[in-house]
Amino acid sequence: MINSSNFIHISYTPDLTEGGIAYALRSLLYSIDDTSENIYDRLRRLVAEAAVELAFRRHLSQQAVPFDVTSAMPFTNPGKFFVELGRHRCDIKSFLVSRRDQISEIHRNPNVILNAPALVLSDHHMIDGHTDNDLYLFAFLSGVIAASQDDLKKVIKTNQPHYLMYAMPAAWRKPLKWNPLGPLVLKSESEAQLLIKISGQDGAREFFTRLVNLPSKTRVTIEDPFYSITSVHAKNMPSARLGIHSRAYPQTHMISAFDWGNIWVYGMQIILTGFIPRGEFRQRAKMLAPNSHVFQYDHTKTKNLAVPVSNLNPLEDRFTRVQEWKAAQA
Repeated sequence: MINSSNFIHISYTPDLTEGGIAYALRSLLYSIDDTSENIYDRLRRLVAEAAVELAFRRHLSQQAVPFDVTSAMPFTNPGKFFVELGRHRCDIKSFLVSRRDQISEIHRNPNVILNAPALVLSDHHMIDGHTDNDLYLFAFLSGVIAASQDDLKKVIKTNQPHYLMYAMPAAWRKPLKWNPLGPLVLKSESEAQLLIKISGQDGAREFFTRLVNLPSKTRVTIEDPFYSITSVHAKNMPSARLGIHSRAYPQTHMISAFDWGNIWVYGMQIILTGFIPRGEFRQRAKMLAPNSHVFQYDHTKTKNLAVPVSNLNPLEDRFTRVQEWKAAQA
């Protein structure tokens, strides 16, 4: 059992968002499918999740807590890595809290988190490759987003950081035939010059990017060996359409000025709450049906397993045990 005095508070820094964006862009290669969910909402959550994991590793290093990093199963999520504490793999479940009233409430009274559910997607809990000795860690990230066009304009006007991107359709991200897409022909209808970054894969399925300067209303041809294109990033807000043409597709793909999404997460604070062994979680968790109202979400989209955050174990105790275990091995 824990109380709010056991929470670990970590100040947020912009480099965590930068690292999260790098992970989210690579995730388009393998882990994001087309669903009813807005893809930019999903990407912002991935940015937040990766930011929390980076902050967790930084905290361990600063506190001299020994840890290892291991990769996930190569065919499920090759970009995913786990922290191991004393040979126990840590699976961090983090939740982005972006409603301003909730953020104020959490900062004013962290006790409200104690009654929140520590959620694990039911399907994720059943995935093979995990053991009962693995640890679930739960964290809350308070931070706002600028998802709407109005919010984005305010962010740009006040020179706040942002990351404008366009996620290409599945046919471009995961083509059925693995053939070169080039040469690619690009044309911007914006009045000002654009600097864009194209991300995708080369013939060996390695992550590949290319920076391209696009003069106004001028065709630009690039010969780079793209076999897939996952996203396009614009340094400045385009004022008109951008077209990308490949001989692999019959029509030029057009990106309108309103199709871009801002996936920057304006984080404020990370709260590491506690942990629970996976086997214990399975025994104590209760099922939450889809559309359940919980602290983190207005309604859940899928089935979840949950225990109250107050039923978790203190992280500092685990850190101390790991330090003592490591010292005994020396």
